[in-house]
Amino acid sequence: MRGLKGSGGGTTGLGGLGAGLAAGGTAAAGLAAFMLLCTGCAAGGTGTRDEGPASTQQVAGSTPSNAVATGTAKPVPRVDAVTLLKGDPEVSRQLKEDLKPCAGDEYPVDTSYGTVTDGSATDVVVNVMTCGDSVGVGTYVYQRRSDGSYGNVFASEVPAVYGTIDRGDLVVTTQVYGSKDSVAYPSGEDVVTYHWTAGRFSETDRVHNVFNRAVGSGEGALPAPQTTQN
Repeated sequence: MRGLKGSGGGTTGLGGLGAGLAAGGTAAAGLAAFMLLCTGCAAGGTGTRDEGPASTQQVAGSTPSNAVATGTAKPVPRVDAVTLLKGDPEVSRQLKEDLKPCAGDEYPVDTSYGTVTDGSATDVVVNVMTCGDSVGVGTYVYQRRSDGSYGNVFASEVPAVYGTIDRGDLVVTTQVYGSKDSVAYPSGEDVVTYHWTAGRFSETDRVHNVFNRAVGSGEGALPAPQTTQN
């Protein structure tokens, strides 16, 4: 539009010429207007490019200041599992005496945090193992009380036991050994699921798995892969 405005002024100036040149002046004015329009387009750019690139500052600042990142969970208070076990009267004296560091100050203790009771705070599942072969020797569940202390609500002290949290239930797996079984190859396992009901754990499911004793014996070899030729 800037080019067209400038061409209009040029046409008025040509009106003082003779009548014989009027038609030719009009054509020349139209051509001049067209050329001026092209010049303005080349010099000033077209469309929104005259304003430059869009600013991203408003986009970045449009996020509310009180926005909370997704995928984050509330921090869970950690416990000193060894101190908890040694101060628990439900833990046997033998296990307390055997509970020693495997290397340095590293104890053979696994700790899981989750919900397995109807308490308002996170529960703690503690598994104690042996240092040499990592065989579970004790599984315990502690419920956090309103005063911040922990109470023992489940205990199992049998060889090769391990407890986990599964969708709000307590799942306890116990390896079953025959008289000739080695620690690495049990005959089977019992998987028992407990659900918290009326202030205590109740068994809701039990699965017994029998292992194939031929697997893992180390005897035999896999056949060599066969190759084909076209």
